Amino acid sequence: MRCSKCGSDNRDGRKFCAKCAAPLARLCPQCGTSNEPGEDFCGECAAALGQPPAASKKSNDPPIRITDTPAPENIEGERKTVTALFADIKGSTELMADLDPEEARAIIDPALRIMIEAAHRYDGYVVQSTGDGIFALFGAPVAHEDHPQRALYAALRMQEELRRYTAKVIADGGIPIEARVGVNTGEVVVRSITTGAGQVEYTPIGHTTNLASRMQAVAPTGSIAVSENSRRLCEGYFILKPLGPTRVKGVTEPVNVYEVTGLGPLRTRCNARRDAG
Repeated sequence: MRCSKCGSDNRDGRKFCAKCAAPLARLCPQCGTSNEPGEDFCGECAAALGQPPAASKKSNDPPIRITDTPAPENIEGERKTVTALFADIKGSTELMADLDPEEARAIIDPALRIMIEAAHRYDGYVVQSTGDGIFALFGAPVAHEDHPQRALYAALRMQEELRRYTAKVIADGGIPIEARVGVNTGEVVVRSITTGAGQVEYTPIGHTTNLASRMQAVAPTGSIAVSENSRRLCEGYFILKPLGPTRVKGVTEPVNVYEVTGLGPLRTRCNARRDAG
């Protein structure tokens, strides 16, 4: 870090110049913007200066960071077939209402980390973390022919890992952490927009993502609900239990919903083609 008064170079982390004792500029821990000495908040992102990237906390868990790297900026967008996955913690509002914010964060953050890591394991792109859940995309920006199966593998892993986690929470005297997952496959228009400070937002637009969100809303607690589109592409790879035609918000006609209860006998497309003759 160069001193603005005498021009001497100082190593990172110093508050005062080792040559002339002048105050050094303060780098924002969140976005890296240089701020003037004496300023308490970043002029770029309003983060508190002199604080670690996340607020002080009681838990030893590191802060949750979404580290996906989206495609270069493309405001016009392009049409793609993807699988959208929504997952959230059931009853998180009621859970957090009865707890101190730090205590709630210490319980919710590990569950969110489980969701994010499960999506990443199968090359999903986490579009957004909502505080008590995630929205992930499979098939874009990284293309995979088997993106519907990848999404359901990720969903099953989420529920399995969350069951292990909630058992530990209950053993420590806490209350159960249960999630609902919804999945839908279809066409969207995806676009990349630079939002500032070198950040690129990769966003899908279309009914496909809305229906995936509705699948999550109608999923029984602790389960995975998928649409007819996803069922058709995943038949045989997973055990799918029909839940029947279901009314969902924003859709005129009832939608066929299926619950994913486990892995099916197929493992590869070669298996599927062989069994089909």
